[in-house]
Amino acid sequence: MIGEMITLAMMAFALGMDAFSVSLGMGLLQLRLKQIAYIGATVGFFHVVMPLAGMTIGRLLSIQLGHAATYIGGALLFILGVQMVIASFHHEQERWLRPVGIGLFLFAFSVSLDSFSVGLSLGIYGVEMVLAVTAFGLTSMVLTWIGLLLGRRFQRWLGTYSEALGGAILLLFACKLLFPL
Repeated sequence: MIGEMITLAMMAFALGMDAFSVSLGMGLLQLRLKQIAYIGATVGFFHVVMPLAGMTIGRLLSIQLGHAATYIGGALLFILGVQMVIASFHHEQERWLRPVGIGLFLFAFSVSLDSFSVGLSLGIYGVEMVLAVTAFGLTSMVLTWIGLLLGRRFQRWLGTYSEALGGAILLLFACKLLFPL
């Protein structure tokens, strides 16, 4: 149980780093603290809903696919990790997204989309749902707040490295699923 909690905490951190890196850039918009709180809560909400949907589908698939489902989940995490690392070196950010109204929901959806894939993998693997989505939601909310606040003070140089770190963590967990000891 402790090993699962540590694993989920690290995965939550990896997924939250995507929201953190994008929030650094968004923090340059000089948002008010009330807006920052609302943006972080919305991102946290999406980081609960998206992996929950993924885990539900993943559990259904694991029943159908059996032992092969673990390797499928590992492959999904590997692909997601590679995509995050590659994306960290592309310096184009989605500047057209403003954190207001529909733009806020598009922003939250876009940074939580990868948590659906991770949720799918975790559902196949059979992870405790409540623990996972709570960790994902809280971690992404806090990292979004930190990113928005730091974005007000610093330039974008942290963003690239934080997303690459998140991708590397997902790659490690993919290898754990694909190559069990």
